[in-house]
Amino acid sequence: FEAFNGPVVLTTNCLVPPKDSYKARVFTTGAVGFPGCPHIEAKDDGTKDFSAVIEMAKKCQAPKELEKGQIVGGFAHEQVFAVADKVVEAVKSGAIKKFVVMAGCDGRMKSREYYAEFAKALPKDTVILTAGCAKYKYIKMDLGDIGGISRVLDAGQCNDSYSLALIALKLKEVFGLDDINKLPLVFNIAWYEQKAVIVLLALLHLGVKNIHLGPTLPAFLSPNVAKVLVENFGIGGITTVEDDIKTMIG
Repeated sequence: FEAFNGPVVLTTNCLVPPKDSYKARVFTTGAVGFPGCPHIEAKDDGTKDFSAVIEMAKKCQAPKELEKGQIVGGFAHEQVFAVADKVVEAVKSGAIKKFVVMAGCDGRMKSREYYAEFAKALPKDTVILTAGCAKYKYIKMDLGDIGGISRVLDAGQCNDSYSLALIALKLKEVFGLDDINKLPLVFNIAWYEQKAVIVLLALLHLGVKNIHLGPTLPAFLSPNVAKVLVENFGIGGITTVEDDIKTMIG
């Protein structure tokens, strides 16, 4: 945000305390807000006046370039379904041994570098399915492809976890399985705030078991709720990259 130089409008959550150097350029609206950031309220008819944002944008300096390169995304369920035959053949031939769902949230804490190291340490016959900002720990790495299939299939943002669920259900259908847990699919999900927990609940509803959460388990889990999740769904945390690769990938 600092290097962007322009105004930023946040419409939903995931706002962390902004620096004073750009706080005045961070506008909020809807459910999100922060002390010192201008908030845009909806009028009685539901419309909102963003003229202050536009006027500020006209006066701000151009963004500072941070880096160059390309990130390939857009691997939502329809795009993956279009090459489903290639994916299935790669699994049957043994070219793809495992799919690893590494979705969820990113954060500043040093402990989250675990996900970059985990992605680098994965065997070359694994494919990462991702959505949400957790991918920014490894999306810029050159992890290659498997027979033309990218080893990182980025569906988009948190809400696009829906696409990952559809891909998993489609694979279950294609392979004629009666249980999603019989797929060569493991979950290593990073959490930070409530949206990731909603995604987790959706996965539990689909019957997915043995999901790993990190860097820590949600602090609001009471002992009883945690016990139910562990005993009924096999929810677990993370340890070291080396040990987790052995546990999850084998």
